[in-house]
Amino acid sequence: MTQPSHGGRLPRNIWVLTLVSFLTDVSSEMVSNLLPIFLAGVLGARTGVVGLIEGVAETTASLLKVFSGELSDRVGRRKLLVVIGYTLSTAAKPFLYLASSWGWVLGVRFADRAGKGLRTAPRDALMADSVTSSRRGLAFGVQRAGDTAGAVVGIGLALIFLLTRPGSGDLSRPLFQTIVLWSLVPAGLAVMALVLGVRERGSVTPKPPRARWSLIGLDRRFKFYLMVILLFTLGNSSDAFLILRARAAGLSVPGVLGMMLSFNVIYAALSGPAGALSDRIGRRRLLLAGWGVYAFTYLGFAWMRAPWQAWVLMSVYGVYYALTEGVGRAFVADLVSPEAHGAAFGVYHAAIGLAALPASLLAGILWQGIGAWPGLGPSAPFLVGGGLSLAAMVLLTRLPKAAGATAGSGALSRR
Repeated sequence: MTQPSHGGRLPRNIWVLTLVSFLTDVSSEMVSNLLPIFLAGVLGARTGVVGLIEGVAETTASLLKVFSGELSDRVGRRKLLVVIGYTLSTAAKPFLYLASSWGWVLGVRFADRAGKGLRTAPRDALMADSVTSSRRGLAFGVQRAGDTAGAVVGIGLALIFLLTRPGSGDLSRPLFQTIVLWSLVPAGLAVMALVLGVRERGSVTPKPPRARWSLIGLDRRFKFYLMVILLFTLGNSSDAFLILRARAAGLSVPGVLGMMLSFNVIYAALSGPAGALSDRIGRRRLLLAGWGVYAFTYLGFAWMRAPWQAWVLMSVYGVYYALTEGVGRAFVADLVSPEAHGAAFGVYHAAIGLAALPASLLAGILWQGIGAWPGLGPSAPFLVGGGLSLAAMVLLTRLPKAAGATAGSGALSRR
């Protein structure tokens, strides 16, 4: 059993979960950045199909998070659900080797994201339970940095495979299958590290069943934040469209991997400092800054004309992720009581998932249309995304103050 850290060091659970995230992302990123290229270039899928696959996958993950988070609150235990989730995702990966149509990819992505849905809310709650609120931003920032460092390694390995095989620069089905097989190694190591290294925190009091999907008892500021997140996510389609947009602008497959490598290096380097900064100046300020960067990036993707512009914009996009991913989760933990952390993270991720399917599906249809309608072209989804992010920023500035807070009451009021 482990207790929240009160000293200068982050506790064991944070470091082990960071290692698990690192290894998992090495595995995932070896494949995920090539997947939209494989779908469009090898299997011949249209952008609407890509949007459907990514939307269904992310919605499945996010909707499961509300149940897994609530269940971990109810039983007072988090680790078992985290282990089951990582194991399910690992078990799904080998089936990508067999993928000969987009239906196979949909099935694998569904199972993989179901595993993510089972593990994420309990894992985030376990992390929040393991540290005090004064170091929560740093803890989530470190975890996100480890996760993203794994992405850098995974993309680097995929790039090596791509450039050292005959016909480098093109993605073939045999090459994709080889990369899938190698991606299983770090995924298996991640599960082992999780099982052997993470300790259940013993002070979470099991709570009686509550109504599923209920927001009763959760802070009104958290409910307002959920509304803002829903609006933002409606314009936040899958990052697969950024990859396809770069390809449409003329960037080669190795160039796409190099672009994603730059994105993840920046994301990893800035996540820890951004989390620590949010502990000092407040989460909301960092979120507003991040969403501003997002709007700039998406509008840039809408108007770009040259491959190098995609590379630069994707690097800037890494700043957005660093400023918002870990900080946003820490903000959720700030807005609710500790005994409701699992449920709050579950509802938070479910809200994102509810918007993820229409966001990605809409992006694909706006780009290439549906049926006889040819769509509005590659700029359309990015113009919509940029506009909605600006609207969400305006709403976030209207977040109600904490009960009893005044304009000068310190960092908590700023959050």
